[in-house]
Amino acid sequence: MASRVQIVTDSTASFENGNVVEDFDITVLPMTLYFGDQRLQDGVDILHEEIFQRLRLAPGSLRVEPPAQGTIEAVFQDLSKVSDKICVLVHSQKLSDIFARAQASRSGLLGRCEIVVIDSQTASLGLGYLVEAIATATEEGATLDDAVRIARSMIPRIYSVYYVDTLDYIQRAGLIGQTQALLGAMLNIKPMLTIEDGRLIVMEKVRTHSQAIDKMVEFVSEFTHIERLGIVQNTTRITDRTRMLQDRLALAFNQIQYPVVEYEPLIAGMIGPDGMGMYVVEGDEDDDTELYD
Repeated sequence: MASRVQIVTDSTASFENGNVVEDFDITVLPMTLYFGDQRLQDGVDILHEEIFQRLRLAPGSLRVEPPAQGTIEAVFQDLSKVSDKICVLVHSQKLSDIFARAQASRSGLLGRCEIVVIDSQTASLGLGYLVEAIATATEEGATLDDAVRIARSMIPRIYSVYYVDTLDYIQRAGLIGQTQALLGAMLNIKPMLTIEDGRLIVMEKVRTHSQAIDKMVEFVSEFTHIERLGIVQNTTRITDRTRMLQDRLALAFNQIQYPVVEYEPLIAGMIGPDGMGMYVVEGDEDDDTELYD
């Protein structure tokens, strides 16, 4: 039996480098997307660009669910043929029940294959950063116990902030009440959100895009050491909004470029197709490597 740890994640994981999944032979569990009666597999049957277009035409039309337990069980069975160690890294169990389904899917392999399921307490690029770190470590010989220790150390150091233009989507997602949404629309309020303890919550409100950019830069400035930082939006193209954020970050932290990554359908269904955000991995206090001076 091969001893190398097999890595499994779900399709909400976003990566700066599109080759990470292939390079590290990571198994990705596709989320199931429902547009009305139409059932699609994320990353298999539909591109994210089309998902964003559909959301603009029909807000609230998207429902995202984890793969069925039977599907996850089949993946574990296949992987158990090449390794007896599997590390499963999934998005926050506060955002869907994928963690519970993955945990339940281990039962058929008890005693034959050690499977550890880890709740990342994040999603999107935050999950991608975690998966990449674990995959890199196991590629270099880290054991399953090592992978668990790395994850436990890294998860509390993953932070995120999002800015959205409209309150409609977060009101449908239950993040704010109808009264708040109506009042916010009247006052032209634009919410800032974060993932805290695995849950997407409203953290602050601003009136303009420029104010939102200021708050995002302030968010980054709170960290003394930064290991990773990336921008998430609905396209990898550099838009005027992206350029404004990149320019402000460069001005504040003496950096020129920041990677831009698409966020995925689970987050899109909650904040809408036109949000913008950032994920930060805070560096270890003992690590002398800094992203900026």
